[in-house]
Amino acid sequence: MAAEPNVTPMMAQYLEIKAQHKDALLFYRMGDFYEMFFDDAAAAAEALDIALTKRGKHLGEDIAMCGVPVHAAEGYLLTLIRKGFRVAIAEQMEDPAEAKKRGSKSVVKRDVVRLVTPGTLTEESLLEARRHNFLAAFAEVRDQAALAWVDISTGEFRVMDCPPHRLGPELARLAPREVVVSEAKEADLAGIVTESGAASTPMARASFDSASAGKRLCALYSVGSLEGFGSFSRAEISAMGAIVDYLDLTQRGKLPLLRAPVKESAARVMQIDAATRRSLEITTGTGGGRDGSLLAAVDRTVTAAGGRLLERRLSSPSRDLTEIHARHLAVRFLLEQSRFRDDLRAQLRKVPDMDRALSRLALDRGGPRDLAAIRGGLTQAGEVAERIAAAEAPPLLNAAGTALVNHEDLVDLLDTALVAEPPLLARDGGFIAPGHDVELDEARELRDEGRGVIARMQADYAAQTGIASLKIKHNNVLGYFIETTATHAERMLSAPLNETFIHRQTTANQVRFTTVPLSEMETRILNAGNRALEIEKRLYDSLKQAILARAPQIGEAARALAEIDLAASFADLAAAEDWVEPRVDDSRGFTVTGGRHPVVERALRRQGAGPFVANDCDLTPGDTPAIWLLTGPNMAGKSTFLRQNALIALLAQAGSFVPAASAHLGLVSQLFSRVGASDDLARGRSTFMVEMVETAAILNQADDRALVILDEIGRGTATYDGLSIAWAVLEHLHDVNRCRALFATHYHEMTALAGKLPGAENATVAVREWEGEVIFLHEVLKGAADRSYGVQVARLAGLPEAVVARARTVLDALEKGEREGGEAKKALVDDLPLFATQPPAPTPALAKGSAVEAALREVHPDELTPLDALRLVYDLRGKLEQG
Repeated sequence: MAAEPNVTPMMAQYLEIKAQHKDALLFYRMGDFYEMFFDDAAAAAEALDIALTKRGKHLGEDIAMCGVPVHAAEGYLLTLIRKGFRVAIAEQMEDPAEAKKRGSKSVVKRDVVRLVTPGTLTEESLLEARRHNFLAAFAEVRDQAALAWVDISTGEFRVMDCPPHRLGPELARLAPREVVVSEAKEADLAGIVTESGAASTPMARASFDSASAGKRLCALYSVGSLEGFGSFSRAEISAMGAIVDYLDLTQRGKLPLLRAPVKESAARVMQIDAATRRSLEITTGTGGGRDGSLLAAVDRTVTAAGGRLLERRLSSPSRDLTEIHARHLAVRFLLEQSRFRDDLRAQLRKVPDMDRALSRLALDRGGPRDLAAIRGGLTQAGEVAERIAAAEAPPLLNAAGTALVNHEDLVDLLDTALVAEPPLLARDGGFIAPGHDVELDEARELRDEGRGVIARMQADYAAQTGIASLKIKHNNVLGYFIETTATHAERMLSAPLNETFIHRQTTANQVRFTTVPLSEMETRILNAGNRALEIEKRLYDSLKQAILARAPQIGEAARALAEIDLAASFADLAAAEDWVEPRVDDSRGFTVTGGRHPVVERALRRQGAGPFVANDCDLTPGDTPAIWLLTGPNMAGKSTFLRQNALIALLAQAGSFVPAASAHLGLVSQLFSRVGASDDLARGRSTFMVEMVETAAILNQADDRALVILDEIGRGTATYDGLSIAWAVLEHLHDVNRCRALFATHYHEMTALAGKLPGAENATVAVREWEGEVIFLHEVLKGAADRSYGVQVARLAGLPEAVVARARTVLDALEKGEREGGEAKKALVDDLPLFATQPPAPTPALAKGSAVEAALREVHPDELTPLDALRLVYDLRGKLEQG
């Protein structure tokens, strides 16, 4: 966008800055507003639903313009980021008075201080407190590939080897907000990144150069080599270096406080693909938020950091037995020590989010409240450490407790330096406590006593002039001035008063004056106020540096508090919900007694819908795999049973107790789920195609330690096609994958496989029929279902009686043909008209209502007195005995 010759200096500056940030909306600071112009203004006005105005002309066209107040900018930024925009923030880099010294037409210097993108947010109002905000980068170097990710709001920095085929599942696990990719690979990776819900950001190939990336990382951590952090592949260094380069670009050289990079191994965590995460609703419910998810059902953490750690553990259950046992031991100890646990949680509730406060301080986006957050967090950390040290706590809690000590000097400094409730911004002042700094106390005393001096001067001048209504006031234009009403103007302007009182201004109703002593006092007061503010800002910087000097230790304390919070929350959950400690070992066992679905059970309790029906599951293999073939009608609870066993395995390896009477679980290496039907219209995939793609992924990847749950494989196509596919899939799971599996189906023909495959067993969800109605018992029993009860379920769903009756007629005919053989079946089907001309068969008559029911229908409970109710009971008892 070239500027025309007569463009204003301000607009020329805007166009120059905008040319450097063409892919972002430019927030151009003008006084108390961020203004946007041209196409940016039109896009922002529509996205933010604010007024679009005009300001001057450019190339003969009106310049579109809109703006948002600086003090409310964060809310608008959040809206824009959620709608997919990036925002470049251009601030005024000097005071307007400085610009005027260069000439009357000089423009205030402005420059972009920050690029706001989905993965680089740090402001409290822009982030979810209990959820990480990851920025990821994917790199490929020859035959290697890696994924790195960082949360700049907490400083967490991790990397792992990640072959291209694993990128989708890993992004599903991490749920990053933004993924940086090489511009050379953007077209290939855009679909995978977008499917994960992240924004894809291309960067130049140079950002991914592994040699430059290594130097960049060494400079960041001020080390000569990265070997002290671990052994990283070239691809891992490339991915980490690309993240650092992107942060340098977006933060304009002010890099966040990043912890030392941690190398993760895929072999240490349970592998869960994107489809399984969706179907099990681990961290996200069907509505896209937390509601209805496993995370929402089990989250009893009381700190923001504990909430984020819980999400991470549920997303990445461990496969390290030592780690799992240590976590279970800590939960058991806290479950048994209920008073200790309650006291601990009461202290943890007072812990602020130190990780994010530390990050804001490092990026110069913090304030006095972040200093107070560090003070409060470390104060509670010391008390928690004392409490743990006094108890005979298990190793995990003891190790966490040791990370909470030795912060006394910093706590004392912050305690003496800060007031109890500091303001949000340092520029507001008033956050340094009295007595901390002598120079500041002196400046404040002069500033505050100046008010008393002004009051005394006002009284003296009122007595001297004989004008009782005389006032000394202050505004930003005149400073301090003496004001009288216009009726006293003549006296004030005449001798001898005009020798003392110097006329400043006359308005319609007032006359304003000053005196030499008043001007001198004003200078002293203003200087004292400005000096006090400058001293506070200097002290703020020194306190911030004292905190940043101990950033690694503070970060360790924050992580330790999160670990303690998570263990205590799991214990609290187990106590409240009657969960048990699972026995997890290196076997291939899987025996759950009285297992329950944590999300469904919670929902039933909220609805007052009665208790959850617990069920057993035994998939412990001997020399053969262990597969349950589950039959039974829809609505009976097959899908719930499948999911609950998968979630029990996940919870156990995440370190939690489980919703069951007892559980023995061999380590699960991979968790696969194919439950529910959905299409993928964006890729042109039908429901059946999606089902087949997901099933293929399971069959191609599942090892003998995997746990697979499959529901209704093959239902999206013709009956015999579907049956043959389901049959072959079950055989492959048994013979090739040799894994533990739950396989639910409506194809009753498949129950014959239990007699042919030594590792397969039939199980069914029990139902009962009573007076034409089907009753779901939700009990899983050994054996096969006798039929599907599809027509009865259709009736429950509200299908018209005529349709239900016609379905019964067709079903009876088909079943009769099945019994009599193929030709008879074909003949019967041919005899069934497409649309029946005769009236539909009547539905089975229900039993007539009893006299008791008839009497109850006439009762109005709200109108009954206690005596009437007693009489009614005797009356009903009599009718019941009469039959």
